Amino acid sequence: MSTLPYMLAATVVIVASTFLRLLYVLPAFNPTKSPPRLRGQPTRLLIVLGSGGHTSEMFSLLHALDPNLYTHRSYIVSSGDDFSASKAMEFEKALETKRVYKRGASLVPSTYDISVIPRARNVHQPLLTTPISSLRCLVACFTILRAPSIQQRLPADSKQNQTRKVVPDALRYTYPDLIIANGPATAVLVIVASLMLRFFHLRGSEGKLRTIYVESWARVNSLSLSGKILVGCGMVNRMMVQWDNLSRKGRGEFIGALVQ
Repeated sequence: MSTLPYMLAATVVIVASTFLRLLYVLPAFNPTKSPPRLRGQPTRLLIVLGSGGHTSEMFSLLHALDPNLYTHRSYIVSSGDDFSASKAMEFEKALETKRVYKRGASLVPSTYDISVIPRARNVHQPLLTTPISSLRCLVACFTILRAPSIQQRLPADSKQNQTRKVVPDALRYTYPDLIIANGPATAVLVIVASLMLRFFHLRGSEGKLRTIYVESWARVNSLSLSGKILVGCGMVNRMMVQWDNLSRKGRGEFIGALVQ
C-alpha cells in the first residue's frame, strides 16, 4: 500500500499546526493582557540600544522609569558601541540616586547589566554577507534572552568590561518580562528571537517576553524599515508612534511625544 497519502496528510497537519501556532504567538493576531504582577516581585526589563540618536531617544523615553518596579534592567548594545554602554552606566547612576525605599516598594535590590552582541550588519557591509552576520546576532540574542545577561563575559580589553555588575545567584533573572526598543535593526532580531522562544513554549516563558516598539521621533510621515517589518508581521504587543499623522494612517498608537 502506498505511503504517499499518509505522508501528504502528515505534511498538511504539520504545516497547519505550525501556522496556527504562529498565529497564536504573534501579538497582532492574539492580543493578551500582561499577567498580574505581585508587589515586590522581581521584574526584568530588557532595553535594546541603537547608537547615537537612537540611544539618546531611548534614555529620554526612560526618564521616568521607576527602579522599584523594574528591579533589573538588561541593556543590549552592539559591538563597538562604547557610547551606548557609557550612557547606560550614566543612566543607572542617576537611577540609584533617585531610588526611594518606601513602604510597599520592592525589597528586591535594583540591579542592571550590559551585554554586547555582534552587529546584524556593519556600515558598508556587502549584502551578500549580511545573512551570516545577522545569524550570529540572532544566536547571541537567544543567549541573552534565555539566561541572565550578567553571565555574559566581555573581552578583557573591552572598554565595556567595566559595565559588568555582578548579581548574587539567588537574584538572577530568567526571561525578560518586557522588551523595549526604538529603532535599530538589532531590535528586529531580538524580537524575532523572543517570538521563537514563545513559539516553542519553553518553561518559564509564560507571560513574559512582551514587547514595546517606539518609533523614532524623526519618523513623521512613514515608519522606519524596522518599524515596517514589525508592524507588517504583527510581531510586537504595542507599537508606539510619536506623530499623530502616523497614528491616523493606522501605523501605531499615538499618546503624544514621548521624547523630551
